[in-house]
Amino acid sequence: MTGNLLWATIGAAVLMTAPASEALAGKRYEATITRTTYGIPHIEARDWRGVGYGVAYAYAEDNLCLLAEEFATVAGERSRFWGPEAKAVLGFEEVDNLSSDVFFRAVIDLPALRKGAKTLSPRVQDLLAGYVAGYNRFLKDAGTQGIPAECRGKPWVRPITADDMLRMNEKQMLLASSLNLAPAIANAAPPGSPAPKVAINMPDPKELGIGSNGWAFGSEVTADGRGMVIGNPHFPWKGPARFWQMHVKGPGGYEVMGVGLAGTPMPTLGFNKDVAWTHTVTEARHFTLYQLALDPADPTRYLVDGKSEAMTPQTVTVPMPDGQTAVTRTLYSTRWGPVFVVPARGITWSAQSAFALKDANRGNQRGIETWLRIGEARNVFDIKEAVTQTLGIPWVNTIAADRDGGALHADVTAVPNVSAAKAKACATPISGLFAEFAILLDGSKAGCDWDVAVGTPEPGLMPALDQAVTFTNTYLTNSNDSYWISNPAMPHRQLSPILGKYATARSLRTRSNFIETAALIAGGKIDHARAQAHAFANKSLAAEMTLDEIKVLCITTQGLAAAVERGCAALADWDRRFEATSRGAALFRAFWPKAARLPGLWQVPFDPADPVNTPRALAIDGPKGEKLVAALAEAVAELDTAGIALDAPWGEVQRVMAADSAIPIHGGPGTLGILNMQESLPVPGGLTPRHGTSYIQIVGFDDKGPVADAILSYSQSTNPASPHAYDQTRAYAEKQWHRLPFSAKAIAAETIGKPKNIAE
Repeated sequence: MTGNLLWATIGAAVLMTAPASEALAGKRYEATITRTTYGIPHIEARDWRGVGYGVAYAYAEDNLCLLAEEFATVAGERSRFWGPEAKAVLGFEEVDNLSSDVFFRAVIDLPALRKGAKTLSPRVQDLLAGYVAGYNRFLKDAGTQGIPAECRGKPWVRPITADDMLRMNEKQMLLASSLNLAPAIANAAPPGSPAPKVAINMPDPKELGIGSNGWAFGSEVTADGRGMVIGNPHFPWKGPARFWQMHVKGPGGYEVMGVGLAGTPMPTLGFNKDVAWTHTVTEARHFTLYQLALDPADPTRYLVDGKSEAMTPQTVTVPMPDGQTAVTRTLYSTRWGPVFVVPARGITWSAQSAFALKDANRGNQRGIETWLRIGEARNVFDIKEAVTQTLGIPWVNTIAADRDGGALHADVTAVPNVSAAKAKACATPISGLFAEFAILLDGSKAGCDWDVAVGTPEPGLMPALDQAVTFTNTYLTNSNDSYWISNPAMPHRQLSPILGKYATARSLRTRSNFIETAALIAGGKIDHARAQAHAFANKSLAAEMTLDEIKVLCITTQGLAAAVERGCAALADWDRRFEATSRGAALFRAFWPKAARLPGLWQVPFDPADPVNTPRALAIDGPKGEKLVAALAEAVAELDTAGIALDAPWGEVQRVMAADSAIPIHGGPGTLGILNMQESLPVPGGLTPRHGTSYIQIVGFDDKGPVADAILSYSQSTNPASPHAYDQTRAYAEKQWHRLPFSAKAIAAETIGKPKNIAE
């Protein structure tokens, strides 16, 4: 694209962003961007257009290639630019490009999104318009040579329009629901069609590693009697689901500091002068599955109350690279949503039956307004109102505290209004097989649609009154288990099963959370220093619960193989933590997944009356002990094969490469009961983080405003040439917290470079 044509296209794109209610003529976009330590941008604008304008410009400065690629992804253009068989992260898992393109071209309903956008509040429309203008302005200012080397001259780095933002927002809403079934939807075809050429899975969010920890401490347990939040979301270290820090000061007194994902026009997790909040992925399910009874005469028709209905065909065409013939596919949808297949799980499209998915977050455009209202809150009750009135939060818990010492946990999201009674009445003979993943309903009965409640923003959503909201002045916390317990002293009443499991065993990470939080409170009133130590304790509850018994096995088992003796010695000297200096952690990381799946692992079973301390007591008698020893032998062999010493310091095993230097990374898998979660992928000679602890914030309040310490573990920029590509990663490695500059005085003291004013 020539320079003149590029700027002409950018100009046209900017004009297209104006809300329908306003003409752009005579209006200006303007923002000031001031950078402080670690490159954190402080964006100030007089109106919402200016806010979006400044946020987009600053984000593009740090992460242009990532964001440009994401716009190509949501437009269904990955095959064209990177080839159909290549893979990229879609949401939280790798998906082949062709499946990704088919999914986005079929599932994102642009006409409906455009129609819905006209009903958004003027400020949301302005934010989105400003974001488009700011992104395009950066392209103009950067020119060809200002584009990072990784994407310089690439055809997918292009100006954007309002449609790109609508697609991006829709994708964010579907992250924990339909998006995880993109290949299953994109490769669904009537019986007699060729079998899918790609692997199709039906992932569980817990298996994906989606997670987080969040704490809200109230006035009864903090040192100053004010509220405090510890936020520890676990998100990918690479890709568009990375967090990015920002401080935004906009119209009407709006001032929020925190983080957002790629394409987010304001902070979605953070704090203002009176409240702080964080999010954790909820166990609630945001979709239901429907089993279809097909018309015997035609597998593209299905029966509802005995009457035949035609599926709606949708043909999508995906462009291929280098002039190759485009790929065309026809997908089918029903009143319940798109048909999908997961052959490996027996979810097929036969002559008799098929399956469809109905998603509560499809078309959810309420989220931005919800987060704006949270950002304007003055106490936790305001946050509760924002969340419950809009039902715009797509798939996360909201955990918050305020300067008055109130604490809130709201597991309130856009969730289908399916009661326990309806789930039971509409179950099919195979619904039990799906229970771990979703609620399966009978699609042959119209009455099995979601119930419509009065007052919800969209029909079929569960009203907030039927979801979980808890206030206290002590503490509330969540580590991705269900609403049942966010404080062991105050369990919640039982709600619909679509909101998660009730009175069932909690994960080791949840149990570790309750144990460590109780110890924190027992040790005295909580201040920032104690909160910091709590967040990065790196203890493994699995190790605390099992290593004494493992030592007994090592001593009493006769004829141990040499490899097992080496393993026993390494574990005996381990400090049971995942600090960078811990020796033996790598061996336990390899051992525990093998041991945890053994039947009859615990002597004391789960007791719903004691969910924090049960199950417990490792069973080591007879064959059970033999299997544990065998699991240890397998773990030793695994590390030997990988070339990792059994007693290697953990920071030499789990690391991030920054140019030619290695940065040691503390923390470990949440399945081992480690709060500071880091899930890692194998690399030559060790491991490197895939997802886990990302933006960690500890926020309290003084008389003047917020007091916030934070670290962004993977740093602000994905551009290797940026000075802010690894600086916070090194700070994370050293547990070096950063007191965030919020006041004008603090910002001035930390300013790096000259503030940048952009306007047009």
